[in-house]
Amino acid sequence: MNRCVLARVCVLLSVLCLGAHVYVEFKGYYVKGWKTLAPTKEPQKHTKTQRISEENRELSDSVPTCYPSSRQYRKSLRWKIELEPWASESHSLEDEAFRFIKYITTPQVSCRNPADSLPAQGSWALCLDNRFSLARSIKTKHCRVYSLGLGGEDKQLEKVLAKAGCEVHCFDPSIREAHLQDAHMWLHRLSIDWRDPNPAIMTQRQHSSTKKLSTVLNHYGHRQVDVLKVDMESAEWKILENLILENVLHSVGVLLLEVHLHWAGFEVSGDEPSVVRYWFSLLKELENTHFRLYHSYRDPAKPRLFLRKNIHNASSTYILGWVNRCYSAW
Repeated sequence: MNRCVLARVCVLLSVLCLGAHVYVEFKGYYVKGWKTLAPTKEPQKHTKTQRISEENRELSDSVPTCYPSSRQYRKSLRWKIELEPWASESHSLEDEAFRFIKYITTPQVSCRNPADSLPAQGSWALCLDNRFSLARSIKTKHCRVYSLGLGGEDKQLEKVLAKAGCEVHCFDPSIREAHLQDAHMWLHRLSIDWRDPNPAIMTQRQHSSTKKLSTVLNHYGHRQVDVLKVDMESAEWKILENLILENVLHSVGVLLLEVHLHWAGFEVSGDEPSVVRYWFSLLKELENTHFRLYHSYRDPAKPRLFLRKNIHNASSTYILGWVNRCYSAW
């Protein structure tokens, strides 16, 4: 009899403890979350050469709704992205292309870089506006840069950031040595892919390896990347999809992305309207992750090709700059 009563008391105490734990967890989450989510007014700023629409200007001056960092890390991985609705009922290439081109050529925020900031590096433009964290990270020399490339691309921006004291990591499968270091710049013979290599498949020559960015971040113990530069010669679409699905982008402050539009890209399938819809959906996913487009550059030296056609006078190559408005410097 005594054992039965004791067992019931133990069960009751366990239930009470569990209830108290759940109450404290949820109370703490909502209190902290509400403080994080509560909007505060930011004074409006106006410049003489405002080039974005009134709607986008309101967007740039409003305070974003940022989730607590713990929620970002707990967010479950996804298997596929959510496709945006079609641009029109006809599902035509012309309509999809028009929406996409307008989207990538219309900045959503303006970056007002101070006069004493780093010199502009041509088409690869940084956002050093004091409203965002990159300028502060560079000044305090707590800045980390990842540059993803396939050899031969311009490294001037990386050199400038390394000279400013940033920790710069360049991933390029074309270099001869596995790892090289020059002051604040590290060169790694590694190609960033949207998947890790299959260990069952042995390559004949192990001159370089391929890994997902999440795998590389875990390997080096890097939780945050202030600048992520991606120049992957048409592999950018699948890499970007992987970063979205694996929830890596919350740890990136500024994303510099070169996109190639003359063909669908590696392992991007579907008819032409579906390809453009997929591109557009990927970039809208960036917006849903608190990124805002601040820079769009059309290379005048590149041909006017959009999926091997001349559509809306679009270039085959654009360099886009996105700033994460919810990024917290380390």
